[in-house]
Amino acid sequence: MFVLELTYTAPLDRVDAVLEDHVQWLHKEYAAGHFVAAGRKVPRDGGVILAAGVDRATVERIVAEDPFTLAGVCTYRITEFVATTTAPALETYREQLPS
Repeated sequence: MFVLELTYTAPLDRVDAVLEDHVQWLHKEYAAGHFVAAGRKVPRDGGVILAAGVDRATVERIVAEDPFTLAGVCTYRITEFVATTTAPALETYREQLPS
């Protein structure tokens, strides 16, 4: 599983100018089964996405295709972790530590 942390690098008016394209990109990745959750940070200086079921190379490709990335309005920090414990509703994403 991956935590994708977005940090805006441009004023909010530039972010908002590509927000609709970014939301459509999010919907595409949800439909592909790559994203589990996403939302804005508070205060609004970026966002967070949880991604699962993909490898790091795929996550990096997905991030590179984000309209926010293409417009140069954010940077991403990608953190991989092993989700060994989850809420019951997320049980399908539960992972085992490598042996």
